[in-house]
Amino acid sequence: MSQLSVSQFVGAVLLPPASLTLLLAAALVLRRRRPRLAMTLILLVALALCALSTPWVSGLLQKSLEVAPPLDPVALQGVDAIVVLAGGARLDAAEYGGDTVNGFTLERLRYAVHLHRASGRPLLVTGGAPGGGRVPEARLMQRVLEDEYGISPRWIEDAARTTWDNARLSAPLLKADNARRIALVSHAWHLRRAVPEFEAQGLAVVPAGTQFASITLDAPSDLMPTPSGLRDSSYALHEWLGILWYKLRSSSSQGKP
Repeated sequence: MSQLSVSQFVGAVLLPPASLTLLLAAALVLRRRRPRLAMTLILLVALALCALSTPWVSGLLQKSLEVAPPLDPVALQGVDAIVVLAGGARLDAAEYGGDTVNGFTLERLRYAVHLHRASGRPLLVTGGAPGGGRVPEARLMQRVLEDEYGISPRWIEDAARTTWDNARLSAPLLKADNARRIALVSHAWHLRRAVPEFEAQGLAVVPAGTQFASITLDAPSDLMPTPSGLRDSSYALHEWLGILWYKLRSSSSQGKP
């Protein structure tokens, strides 16, 4: 099993709903020997599942990851390139006759196209095939840009398997064309992890987030558990776990001689 597969497995175990399922299983094992502890775990699981499933809590978690407000178009004047991070692929999509971009990647592409048309700045798409697809995500992004928007990206980085790779492998392509100030397009909740990785490669980064979270209580339904609420909370917790992992890895590498 590769290091990436191991980290993905560990991440899945530590995040809901898998982590909550494991706690519930532990409570069932302990129910006879430690009934109070078992009941406490069951209550904690129930409360966590309920809270994490509400749109309001998931919005708070995602809002905590946002590093900048929506991009002011004026900020694009000093940008040399627009970098779009892949967000995943749909494998063997029957209606398209093969692999294509998933919803996350399409949302990022759409916003990048909006910025490109507003500024004329060239696009870089970055993403390999961490999910095991036959076609790298950057190539799928290129296909969508060309076939559906009539735009060709100037740079294509198609080997990255992580956000760290996105930065490490994209920077040389940009610097070769003297592009050192970029607008970095991703979901707003992903940029807290992504921006420092690109800055560490010597690039000046203007965060260009899409899909900003809402934390207003507009209706009672915002406090009702929903499947999408749990999904969004899982994404946010995944990002915080990734940030922690990157910090630990950075500290470990700095400590080496």
